[in-house]
Amino acid sequence: HLNLPKKVKISDNVLFQQINNECVLLDMDSEQYFGLNDVGARIWQILSEDGDTEKALSQLLAEYETDEITLRSDMVNLLTELGNEKLIIIEN
Repeated sequence: HLNLPKKVKISDNVLFQQINNECVLLDMDSEQYFGLNDVGARIWQILSEDGDTEKALSQLLAEYETDEITLRSDMVNLLTELGNEKLIIIEN
């Protein structure tokens, strides 16, 4: 059972942009771009509202045809990566 952090906070220095069919994050500190797939972009959008990961998970389960284990795993991987890149602050 993979544990999601309870809350995440999106860094103030990150811009979310949609360019054509791609979603990218721009870290204004490092000037690096990070691409997101459509599910990753949706996760970002939902978490930017209030950062509640379990709420995001249930919302995504309703929107996408996937199972909870797969989605939870994808979210943990994405949030870990975004946290490592300092794009989000993980609050446990």
